[in-house]
Amino acid sequence: MAASAEAIEWFGGLSLFAGKIVRESFVRPLEFTEVLKQVFEIGWRSAPLILLSGLAVGAVLSMHTRSTLERFGAESMMPTALAFALVKETGPLITGLLVSGRVGAGIGAALGGMRVTEQIDALESLAVNSFKYLAVTRVIACVIAMPLLTVLMNFAGIIGGFFAETITSGTSFTFYFNSAFSSLTFSDYIPPTLKTMVFGFIIGTTSAYLGYNAKGGAEGVGKASTSSVVLSSMFLIVINVILVKFIFFWYPGNGS
Repeated sequence: MAASAEAIEWFGGLSLFAGKIVRESFVRPLEFTEVLKQVFEIGWRSAPLILLSGLAVGAVLSMHTRSTLERFGAESMMPTALAFALVKETGPLITGLLVSGRVGAGIGAALGGMRVTEQIDALESLAVNSFKYLAVTRVIACVIAMPLLTVLMNFAGIIGGFFAETITSGTSFTFYFNSAFSSLTFSDYIPPTLKTMVFGFIIGTTSAYLGYNAKGGAEGVGKASTSSVVLSSMFLIVINVILVKFIFFWYPGNGS
C-alpha cells in the first residue's frame, strides 16, 4: 500500500509539473534565447548520433526486408517497404528512444546537479523564474527538435537502405528513390512525424521533473539521470501504442 501511495503521489507530481510547463510556455517572457540554445544542444548535438543510427538501421532493414521479399518474388518492392517501415514507425520510435537516452540523461543530470548544489535556489534569490528558465525551455526545445531529428532519421535510413541495396543488387539511384517515395503520401508521413512532438514533451517533462526535484547529493543526481532514461523510454513506448491507434482512427488509410 505504501508503494502504491508513493507511485500515485509521484505520478500526481509529474502531472502537475507537466500542466505547469504547458501553462508557463505561453506566459511572458518566452525566453527565446535560451530555447534556441537548448534546441542547439538537444537537436544539433544529437544529429550525428541520429544520422549514423539511421544509416545503420536502414542498411539492416534493407537486408532483412530483401531476404523476406525474395521468398515471394517481390524484390522490386523493397524500397517501398523500407520507406513505409521507416517513416510510419521505425524512424519515429528509434529517434525517440535515442533522444531519450542521450538528452533525457543530460537533462536529468544537469538539473539534478543544479538542484543539489543549490544553483536553482541561487537563481530564485536573483528573482529569476528557475522553473521557466531551466525546465520549460528544455521541454520546448525537445518538442521542436524531435520532428527535425525524425526527418533526419528517416532520410538517413532510406539512404542506408539504398547503399545496402546497391551493394546487393546494383539498384540504380533513380529507381530506388522513385520506388521509395512513389507510394508515400502526406497522410503517411505527417502524422507519424508530428507524434514525435509528444515524444519530445514526454522526454523533456519526465527528465526535467526528476532533475528539478533531485535530492541526496551526487547519488541523487545519478539516480535522476538513470531514472530519466528508463522512465521516459517506458512512457514513450506506451504512449506510442496509444498514438498509433489514434492515427489509425483519424487516418484509416494508415492502417492498410
